[in-house]
Amino acid sequence: MRFRPCIDLREGKVVQIVGGSISGENDSVVTNYVSEQPPSAFAKRYRADGLDGGHVIALGPGNQEAAFEALRAFPGGLQYGGGATPENASAYLDAGASHLIVTSYAFSKGTIDFNRLRQLERSIGSHRLVLDLSCRLREGAYWVVTDRWTRFTETEVNAETLSDLSEYCSEFLVHGVDVEGRMSGIEESLVTLLAEACSIPVTYAGGAREFEDLDRVNRLGRGKVDLTIGSALDIFGGNIPYDDVVAWKPSS
Repeated sequence: MRFRPCIDLREGKVVQIVGGSISGENDSVVTNYVSEQPPSAFAKRYRADGLDGGHVIALGPGNQEAAFEALRAFPGGLQYGGGATPENASAYLDAGASHLIVTSYAFSKGTIDFNRLRQLERSIGSHRLVLDLSCRLREGAYWVVTDRWTRFTETEVNAETLSDLSEYCSEFLVHGVDVEGRMSGIEESLVTLLAEACSIPVTYAGGAREFEDLDRVNRLGRGKVDLTIGSALDIFGGNIPYDDVVAWKPSS
């Protein structure tokens, strides 16, 4: 297991938000943190600390230049997600993205659109594609949510889904949307599910609130599930020292 850093962008600024607060109205988003530093400052820090494999996520419009700035500051070290399609993929890859993260484009009317997945596979290659299966709990199961986490799909996050989709991508990114940004604790059942069912690399994000969550995810995820920490890090106004996270090593 390893720590994966993040750069979340809203209206061109680095932010941390409460994922479950997103709705169709921009003003309704609950924001935990807005940085005065440019996106490139975070990307350069991650680069200096050898933290490749993190992600830049554009939360809505008005973030393209900010995303390019971050990607160019750490070429090949960051993945990009937020409105990526076969038509605009090359712009982000040329700017330095190692992979493209896709959610809504891969779904149509609430179900997986395998034609679109094949189109993405042809245009950028499965080795550069990350599928975002961020999800919410409903009636005892986790269901993928799209459109900035506001719409439930008919796709359950389970062993069958993860097996089928692993043929089209190189990694999964999974936010536990109900706890995203709330620093209320990780969704342990979701981490356990990902460890049991994923055959390719997977990163979990959501709810981390203390340094011990690194060990907790490492244990529940059997060392196979990577962890993103956002709002709880001190570089985003939280209490967990970023430098300690960088220095963390899995216990033997």
